[in-house]
Amino acid sequence: MELMPLSPISEEIRHLIADARASAALELNSRLIKTYWEIGRIIVEHEQNGSVKAQYGARLLSELSKELTRELGRGFSRSNLQSMRNFYLAYPNLPDTSGKLSWSHYCELINMPDSDARSFYEKECILARWSVRELKRQINSSLFERLLLSEGKGNKETVLALAREGIAMAQPQDILRDPYVFEFLGVREDKPMLEKDLERKLIRHIEDFLLELGRGFMFAGSQQRVTLGNQHYYVDMVFYNKILKAYVLLDLKMDEFRAEHAGQMNMYLNYFKTEINEDTDNPPIGIILCRSGSDIVAEYALGGLSNQVFASRYVYYIPDKEQLACEVKSLLNEE
Repeated sequence: MELMPLSPISEEIRHLIADARASAALELNSRLIKTYWEIGRIIVEHEQNGSVKAQYGARLLSELSKELTRELGRGFSRSNLQSMRNFYLAYPNLPDTSGKLSWSHYCELINMPDSDARSFYEKECILARWSVRELKRQINSSLFERLLLSEGKGNKETVLALAREGIAMAQPQDILRDPYVFEFLGVREDKPMLEKDLERKLIRHIEDFLLELGRGFMFAGSQQRVTLGNQHYYVDMVFYNKILKAYVLLDLKMDEFRAEHAGQMNMYLNYFKTEINEDTDNPPIGIILCRSGSDIVAEYALGGLSNQVFASRYVYYIPDKEQLACEVKSLLNEE
């Protein structure tokens, strides 16, 4: 009797084992988060019984760490116990343990004193499926503050909406950030660069660039040709946002924003709308990225256009977090 080929059998078994391991990892992560939250609760409740909370808490964690390490082994250092304590304080109600976020994610989130910012990063982390590395990068680049400043107005409703829902992604301006941060390129702020060189660097670092652009972006190509009559024009970078169902055209400028930039982008958008868009696509969106520019010039140059054209800045370094926080606070206090 001839044996049947083993490849289909082994493939089925491999899938079965892979699914079992994934389920086990999710279950382990869920139990780990629940356990650490409970440990944090126990520590906090015992701390509240101390006569001098700060001194009592420090001594409690130190002695508890020694005892647990002696009896249970590694994993119970004083810093780890401090993280469990902070986890409970940041999340008095046990958070979602369905496996969307790992303990390492929560260790980054609990270090954020602002509950609105922490809630925003948590929502975006789940929606965009950020790794811990990506979460760290977005926190370090002050994404929350940059989005608030991009709104151009300060109000508590905007802050609360971001904290509750993350980025809404319901209209074209929801994708805009100011400034965009290209620190992953490793370019010095004072180093002169040509537009084509910046474009090449962004393409080489496309994964990081997509992370900076936000959710739903797919890279469609660079130097996309637009032919009108006998003249050829080239769009620097073209993306497609699957959430907005629209092409997003990026034009890179090494200097400040000028009025003629808006006219050129408007021409590109009219071409894409007529020649490239499918029936199921929404109107294309244009973003002109400049090193600097006047808000007044942008306001008059972009106002009244039938197409969605936006201007924003980019920088080669992570903005000063304290400065951004002060700007946000100033905006909120204007009301």
